[in-house]
Amino acid sequence: MSTSTQDAAELAVVQPLRPEQRGRWRGFVLPVAAVALWWLLSSLDVVSSALLVSPAKVFGTAVDQVASGRLWRALSASLAREATGFLIGTASGLVLGALLGLSPLFNRIVGPSFNTFKQISLFAWIPLISVWFGLGDVAKVVFLSLAALVPVVVNTCDGIRTTPAPLLEVARVYGFTRWQTVTQVVLPAALPSIFTGVYLALIYSWLATIGAEYLLVAGRGIGNTLIEGSEHFQMDLVIFGMFVIGLVGWLMNASARALERRLARWTGRSN
Repeated sequence: MSTSTQDAAELAVVQPLRPEQRGRWRGFVLPVAAVALWWLLSSLDVVSSALLVSPAKVFGTAVDQVASGRLWRALSASLAREATGFLIGTASGLVLGALLGLSPLFNRIVGPSFNTFKQISLFAWIPLISVWFGLGDVAKVVFLSLAALVPVVVNTCDGIRTTPAPLLEVARVYGFTRWQTVTQVVLPAALPSIFTGVYLALIYSWLATIGAEYLLVAGRGIGNTLIEGSEHFQMDLVIFGMFVIGLVGWLMNASARALERRLARWTGRSN
């Protein structure tokens, strides 16, 4: 058989998809099936059209929201609050978690109070926050900061406390100072747990953003889009808002996972 014939035969062989490639496409099965069922039910008028609008009407609403700029104004306001609350809560959580994990004295003084604080439902703070800070952006940012604070504190503290004993013994043998032990041994070992807390803070603060906008109704945001649609019985606007919230949350999750993989490769090379 000539070389060209062999090359043609090799090209004709269909390479099977790897398991991870097949798994990636399987994730689209349920959403596509759900949209198909939704389209069928709305077309057959099985459910009242006022309660279950058609996908075409939701798509028309999406085009109108994008073209008019209302979506971008609402989404930018929500993301600005989310970013501010996330940064404040994460920074505060890293400091507090590090102090709780590194200082036994600080843990004995503050630890019991924090453990009580974290048992209080986040939404139980809404009445106090609304009284103290009003219904504007300041109140919402405070609420989001609380949502981001707890997971960062818990995971940072746990990561520091669970530093493997052999690593600490090696640091002792080499005569590391306390500062060297913390910066070169404890914090690198705690990094995966710390990142988990930051990742959870990102997700929780986005969920809290929608809750804050829904409960503290002053201002603009994607949560207020849901309120507007609900008050005017515009189910197409409500469904569109829910889709945007889910899409933004998915993008945040995917970005955080990609960053986590990059950091894992970087720390692997550094070791």
